[in-house]
Amino acid sequence: MAHLVDATLFFSPTSGGVRRYLLAKHDWLTRRAPRSHTLLVPGPQDRGARGGIVEFKSPLIRAGYRCPLDLPRLRAALAALEPDLLEAGDPYLMGWQVAEVAASLDVPSVAFCHSDLIGLLAARLGAVGEAIAARYLAALYSGFDLVLAPSRFVAARLAAAGIARVAVQPLGVSAEVFDPRRRDGALRKRLELRPGTRLLVFAGRLAPEKNIAELLETVERLGDPYHLLLIGGTRTGRPTPRVTILPYECDDATVGARLAACDLLVHAGREETFGLIALEAMACGLPVVAYDGGALAEIVDVAVGGLAPVAGRSRALAAAVADVFARGAPALGAAARARVITDYTWDATLTHQLHRYASLRRGSAVRDDQTAPGTV
Repeated sequence: MAHLVDATLFFSPTSGGVRRYLLAKHDWLTRRAPRSHTLLVPGPQDRGARGGIVEFKSPLIRAGYRCPLDLPRLRAALAALEPDLLEAGDPYLMGWQVAEVAASLDVPSVAFCHSDLIGLLAARLGAVGEAIAARYLAALYSGFDLVLAPSRFVAARLAAAGIARVAVQPLGVSAEVFDPRRRDGALRKRLELRPGTRLLVFAGRLAPEKNIAELLETVERLGDPYHLLLIGGTRTGRPTPRVTILPYECDDATVGARLAACDLLVHAGREETFGLIALEAMACGLPVVAYDGGALAEIVDVAVGGLAPVAGRSRALAAAVADVFARGAPALGAAARARVITDYTWDATLTHQLHRYASLRRGSAVRDDQTAPGTV
């Protein structure tokens, strides 16, 4: 296999889906062809390839994230890896450097659009912000041979901005790590929950866009016997009798064991670009309740959980949770795991991604039926 190099700024100790995607991809690729994949990410010091990960000295900017300053040296480091294909995992500084290096080496380049910059600026600055972000991304992505979007939601946003060569590439899950059989049997005892408690869970960064306050309102509306476990805080605590917060956990096996010990995942994000935690919970045999907005609506439906109208806020989430239990949460959770096994294992999604890479090396993008209007 050719040498693929991934580079991104989205690789902090507490970063979410992008880091998990890159590490899973690295493990999957290197098990099949050693030395076929290298990650270049910011770090506190320069560090040569250890386990296929190269760190480039970069100062800390915020929330554990680092940004390189010596761009000529960064481009030289990318070129020195002798890539046959380069992929950028963020639409910021690293994305521009990847495009420039790929052009100088005359190798194919891929941009994976994990974030919704257009939606973010639209929410903050309105139509002006949306237009600025659209023009910015159109300029950046014009330098790439292919732009991957994790969902139809993101792909449609990019297509509306006039960005060409966009293809939908879902992320995946390890069905071995996220498995109902790996449940943490002692979790409920440690949380001091009563027998018969219906344990709701959300895991991930407790950031503003996750609308954690609405999850708190949801469990309070539901009342007994519901309890909400939030995995992703800065410390352990119980802000109310019905809510427990555990610290952020970066070990997938531990996250999977805790998810599998719960009854249902509830997600209050309205414009998720993919929603990897929803798939991980589904792999653990949990039904999922989310808002009918963003990419989560592409993963979740009544066969594996429930969707609440966005305008209904916590009242609608609570009604959807109660409905899932009325319809039979265990059966819906079993259907959720079956869907992951069929469509969303890393083996399935990354095999599809390799076909895209191979097609680029032959000089044309892959076309399939997983595309948004106007996309590849």
